[in-house]
Amino acid sequence: MIAERKDDHVRFAHEQQRRPAGANEFDDVTFIHHALAGIDRAEVSLATRFGGIEWPVPLYINAMTGGSEMTGRINRDLATAARETGVPIASGSMSAYFADAATADTFRVMRRQNPDGFIMANVNANATVDKARRAIDLLQANALQIHVNCVQETVMPEGDRSFGAWATAIEKIAAGVDVPVIVKEVGFGLSRETLLRLGDLGVRVADVAGRGGTDFARIENDRRDRADYSYLLGWGQSTPACLLDARDAGLPVLASGGVRNPLDVLRALALGAAAAGASGLFLRTVLEHGVPGLVALIATWLDQLAALMTVLGARTPADLARCDVLIGGSLATFCARRDISLTRFGTRSGVTADSEGDM
Repeated sequence: MIAERKDDHVRFAHEQQRRPAGANEFDDVTFIHHALAGIDRAEVSLATRFGGIEWPVPLYINAMTGGSEMTGRINRDLATAARETGVPIASGSMSAYFADAATADTFRVMRRQNPDGFIMANVNANATVDKARRAIDLLQANALQIHVNCVQETVMPEGDRSFGAWATAIEKIAAGVDVPVIVKEVGFGLSRETLLRLGDLGVRVADVAGRGGTDFARIENDRRDRADYSYLLGWGQSTPACLLDARDAGLPVLASGGVRNPLDVLRALALGAAAAGASGLFLRTVLEHGVPGLVALIATWLDQLAALMTVLGARTPADLARCDVLIGGSLATFCARRDISLTRFGTRSGVTADSEGDM
């Protein structure tokens, strides 16, 4: 039954990605163009550092799948593309492995195809420390993602209905494993209050994973005999909103959910993310164009990201957080209602390092 669900998730996610990409709140973020800000391309480094982790690029293939024969082939291809491009990669939820050890190779194939790459294992927030360690060991993982997904579970016909122990489980795992722990949503966003609590629980990094990309409420609703939860479509905060909400939370953040192109990666970094991840578009690409197609897409994204950083005068991804941006539309409305000041985002390139803490 789990294998069937995993295949359903891939099928419905692919169907979502085949629809025309619409607008999202990344479009509410606009860079101020300074015509003399450009630098030499040779000065640009894509390397990023956060929470004790170092990546060669600020882009990653985020969690997708595993647990069935078909999803094992997808994980093989995703891991091959990650190896060829040098981007980090996360496995999908490893709950299928805990339920049936025979599915282990649908996850382990990722390390076999990508022996030297940065791989994140993935467990749910009900996992024990022992299960978290087993997941890490199976993939020889460099980090562990813990996904929180109460909205998805609620709409999922066979989903969990008990979430009260999640915080305790996360705290135990963070203290009980030897790799960095990254807590991520699955497309509904992490609020400032949640990020502050995660920091108190010992979590090192959070992936805000906001609304705008693959909608798991829609996926689970499509799996129901009756579409009882259609009114929840669009639930949660967008990724840009989460990034702005996170600015005072004191926790390094990653950005996924609704990342459509290199400009969205750039926008996420400018709003404070250490790196940006994509799933749905990469899944569609590997399903329709194979490993060569995905390798070409990721290579293009990385090349264009470096080119745009050159135009903006950003030598590192962290430098993008000092570029001037304007924030409008519904994103500005969100900020006003969450008491997030936008006054200095448009002029921060002239702010001295000593005064940045007041932003």
